[in-house]
Amino acid sequence: MKISVVVPVYNMAGEDKLKHCLDSLVSQTLPDGEIEIIAVDDCSTDNSFEIMKGYEEQYPERFIAIHSPVNHHQGGAKNIGLGIARGEWIGFIDADDWVVPDYYERLLKRAEETGADMVGCDYSLVDSYTFEPGQIVHNNNHEQTGIMNEEKYKKLLLDTGSLVVKIYKREIVLGRGRIKPFSGDPHKLSPEAVLDSKLDIFPEDIFYEDNAVSNTWMLRVKHFEYIEEPLYFYFQHNASTVHTISKKNLEDRMVAGRQILNEAKENGYLEKYYKEIEFMYTVLFYVNTLFSAMPSEQHIDGCYEFTKKMGIEMKEAFPDFQSNPYYQDRIHAEEKKLIGMQMKSHLKFYLYYRLLWFYRGLRKKF
Repeated sequence: MKISVVVPVYNMAGEDKLKHCLDSLVSQTLPDGEIEIIAVDDCSTDNSFEIMKGYEEQYPERFIAIHSPVNHHQGGAKNIGLGIARGEWIGFIDADDWVVPDYYERLLKRAEETGADMVGCDYSLVDSYTFEPGQIVHNNNHEQTGIMNEEKYKKLLLDTGSLVVKIYKREIVLGRGRIKPFSGDPHKLSPEAVLDSKLDIFPEDIFYEDNAVSNTWMLRVKHFEYIEEPLYFYFQHNASTVHTISKKNLEDRMVAGRQILNEAKENGYLEKYYKEIEFMYTVLFYVNTLFSAMPSEQHIDGCYEFTKKMGIEMKEAFPDFQSNPYYQDRIHAEEKKLIGMQMKSHLKFYLYYRLLWFYRGLRKKF
């Protein structure tokens, strides 16, 4: 088996979102026996699993429908899929996105031509089902590609891009100690066997699970290649995780930030890539979370204490984060000013920010 594609699914039946995704996968130009699509239903409350079973019946040589008996969010569904994956390569796709018909064939061909162990491409942001590119997002850049060295690793850590818009040699995702593929029949797994075969690659029960593992994966890569074309279509809709602001969502960002730091410590690369890890932690754990929590129209319960504790933990994890060169270069001047204020006095920061938004709200009215 050349490639296993893992698709975590939760309540994606509406508006044919799941159908568009799965149609693009079963229509891939790779022949049967070279691609397996492992769709994992994470306890959907709609008819997503019934749709998946229909694809399995129609395409038994390339499609596997798995039902997780326990809901553990995307991380849990991905771990189940990885546990039964048999491919030399691993790919992921979100269940509301889709890809061009020769997506995996083209990425694998680039890998075979170059000897790469990770290959990616660009993607297109769209708000309806189409294969016409909308807003093109350059997921990576050519300065990151080729045989990896320390400078390329730094560039890749800082701007990893979306993990789903790439394919990986098996050992990149699983680590060298767990590269043996699944040997049973994935179509006949009992609920108990599904859980028994599950791996523990992704953190479960949180959003932003990709952020927690991406650095370790990038530093396992020996050769990265990138196709500068939008071959992946990223569907934009209001129910998407990235458009949702809730206390749970914000707390999950912080959990993912902590896991970025723990991964770096446990895998021994914190010291070598300290500035890069510090900046990534700062952005995910602190900057993005702080300025998502504070706006008045998205005000969360207990915002004052929540943001106060966040600032304290940020300072404890990386006391000198404001001196980080990437922070100085990449964070907006107004945000740096507000952050500097919070680091000195949370009360002053909080009152100033609220008054600032109140004033801006009045200006909009008049």
